[in-house]
Amino acid sequence: MANIYEEFKVQSHDLVDKVKGFIHEGNVRRIIVKDEKGHTFLEIPLTIAAIGVIAAPVVAAIGAIAALVGDFTLVVERTEQTDAKPAGSTTSSL
Repeated sequence: MANIYEEFKVQSHDLVDKVKGFIHEGNVRRIIVKDEKGHTFLEIPLTIAAIGVIAAPVVAAIGAIAALVGDFTLVVERTEQTDAKPAGSTTSSL
């Protein structure tokens, strides 16, 4: 498995919806919320936040943070499944 990092520029009014969307994706491992100066406000490991009981307070905290700053950067860490075959393996069909 390989980790891929993506950055998204988000306005404060779209922040909560964007994070909710990432929480519901299956291959997102972590979300980092940064302000326009690059300071980290919140780091969310989604192995924990995927549980519904924990996701609600996380989304509430993001909503409170959105009121503080206008522009945000979301850094999303995803896992990519690699389907590498061992050297010398072949596939045959009968």
